[in-house]
Amino acid sequence: MFLVGLTGGIASGKSSVIQVFQQLGCAVIDVDVIARHVVQPGYPAHRRIVEAFGTEVLLENGDIDRKVLGDLIFNQPDRRHLLNSITHPEICKKMMKETFKYFLRGYRYVILDIPLLFETKKLLKYMKHTVVVYCDHDTQLARLRRRNSLSHEDAEARIRAQLPLKDKVHMACHVLDNSGEWSVTRRQVVLLHAELEHSLEYLPLRLGVLTGLAGIVGLLYLLTHYLLPAP
Repeated sequence: MFLVGLTGGIASGKSSVIQVFQQLGCAVIDVDVIARHVVQPGYPAHRRIVEAFGTEVLLENGDIDRKVLGDLIFNQPDRRHLLNSITHPEICKKMMKETFKYFLRGYRYVILDIPLLFETKKLLKYMKHTVVVYCDHDTQLARLRRRNSLSHEDAEARIRAQLPLKDKVHMACHVLDNSGEWSVTRRQVVLLHAELEHSLEYLPLRLGVLTGLAGIVGLLYLLTHYLLPAP
């Protein structure tokens, strides 16, 4: 099994593309959901965040106040690095656990929905393929204004706050162009799924795991039948 990192930009249509992959039966892991999960009360990251940033980052119910925490690390690289050092290992552990579940169920590949895949680059080393959901600037601007009821200036500001989609296109292995009709985009998703599904890149890891398991079974057999004393 191999991992596919999927990203996009605000109003580029990433969520709609993810839905198509899911309809096709693909395994999808939302890294944002994992990031929220690992900082829930009772988890190690929650305790360490409170120790590092104080109880002012807590809501009344004990959850992390993401807005307050975001304000604390805004334009403060040291604090942002500290937060990442707390959350990133926990996110990776949870991500690997979820991925292993899909491996055991026989999936050939797993899609990881990672909004900041190319910005942080922390998870890139785990990805066999990367996919960006792209649309041209004018389309992105129009969709964002319509979806969020924003002025031209506000919509432009939100787009500028992200890494430009044209830059992500040059970094990705695959590009899904969502600038036009949705039927065209959907066909691109179906074709990419077929390409990934028929890839043999999942075989080395699966064969390696099976070989390892066979070795363990063989060792247990030897211990049981030859090395241990007969009853």
